[in-house]
Amino acid sequence: MARRLTFALLVALIISGLFTFWLSRKMAGNRTVAQAPNTYVATARPIDPGAILKREDVRLVEWPKSMPLTGAFIKIDDVVGRAVLYPLGAGEPILDRHLAAPGSGVGLTGKIPSGMRAIALRSDEVVGVAGFLMPGTHVDVLVTYRDNTHADPLTATVLQDAEVLAAGHQVQPDPTGKPSSVDVVTLLLSPEDAEKAVLASAQGSIHFVLRNGGDHEQAGAKPVALAQLAELPAQKPSTPSTPVVRKPKAPDSKGWIVETMMGNKSSTESFN
Repeated sequence: MARRLTFALLVALIISGLFTFWLSRKMAGNRTVAQAPNTYVATARPIDPGAILKREDVRLVEWPKSMPLTGAFIKIDDVVGRAVLYPLGAGEPILDRHLAAPGSGVGLTGKIPSGMRAIALRSDEVVGVAGFLMPGTHVDVLVTYRDNTHADPLTATVLQDAEVLAAGHQVQPDPTGKPSSVDVVTLLLSPEDAEKAVLASAQGSIHFVLRNGGDHEQAGAKPVALAQLAELPAQKPSTPSTPVVRKPKAPDSKGWIVETMMGNKSSTESFN
């Protein structure tokens, strides 16, 4: 009887050990799968904006699976031949937003979203904001002009919250934040706003007003006339002088006296 009990305990011990060993292997395997890193395409060296990616420019890097990257690439072929929009450091994972759309070309054209337009406007007033108009900043566009209904010049807001695509030939902000004065600014506009910008530039002087990049509110600004700066009544356009005809001053006169007034000057003529 004791021999049978000992045998049963030994079998139970062996079965328990085998089950424990199997369970530990399975749990270790699950941990290995869970901790396996992702593999993403990254830069093999620093890449400048506008460069076309080649195979030697990129490599695969491991990335923690617990921190997935949205827009990252897992195949090198998906990035080869595409233009870089922003500066990238060595070993930095490449995201879709870092690259121009496939087939969109290089340079500035790669930064223009579908349905938008880029237009360059010239203004000496860029210096008025101390050269802080950089790519990525937002501006309002004002025009000073004259029309037939006002004697004074008018200044009106043509566009609001327009994004600066390039300042001069600079398509990226200076890494040190150093300002630079330019006289040509390229804006990213819708086709309708591009028409307004072209029309405004043909009417008078263009001015740029720098605004907070987080402020997208459309203000209801009205055109301002020169007289409004001093809170004076607006001047009306001058009208041609008209002659004033008066009857004879003396009762016994048989003629006519014509008095002509031209501004502050007047002249009279007598007719019998």
